[in-house]
Amino acid sequence: MIIEQKQRTTLRYKKLRNALGKKNIDKEIESSFDFIFQASKGVNADVIKNFSEYFNLSRETTASLLNVSSPTIYRWIKAHKKLDRNLSAKLFEITDFFLYGIDVFGNKENFFKWIELPNTALGGMKPIEIIELSEGVSKVRDVLLRIEYGVFS
Repeated sequence: MIIEQKQRTTLRYKKLRNALGKKNIDKEIESSFDFIFQASKGVNADVIKNFSEYFNLSRETTASLLNVSSPTIYRWIKAHKKLDRNLSAKLFEITDFFLYGIDVFGNKENFFKWIELPNTALGGMKPIEIIELSEGVSKVRDVLLRIEYGVFS
């Protein structure tokens, strides 16, 4: 079971690099510490565009997840701005969370339906609303973990 989970995590990290664009992430991601290393260097704002396209999200939805405005994202991408460490780390974290959710639910469609529905385990809030908040991804990830292991959530 542990070996299978490690293999799934490794595959998810490979998908993460694809989701954000291999040209923007210059090294393989093998652990969450690699997120920190990459984020501390800053990543090109093009990762936001790749993220949006990979998950088929509007710029407005992406902007909301990152707590910035849509025009700001447009300007950053156009100027090839390097994102700061915290924003880079948040984008890595959300991307990893989305890939994990897709893995748990079996496909993008089911996962993205789930994050739009109010959840009693989250005080009746929608997971998408929690993700936007500081520490929100970890709270929603806990619910996903319980779902993965068949605990009522």
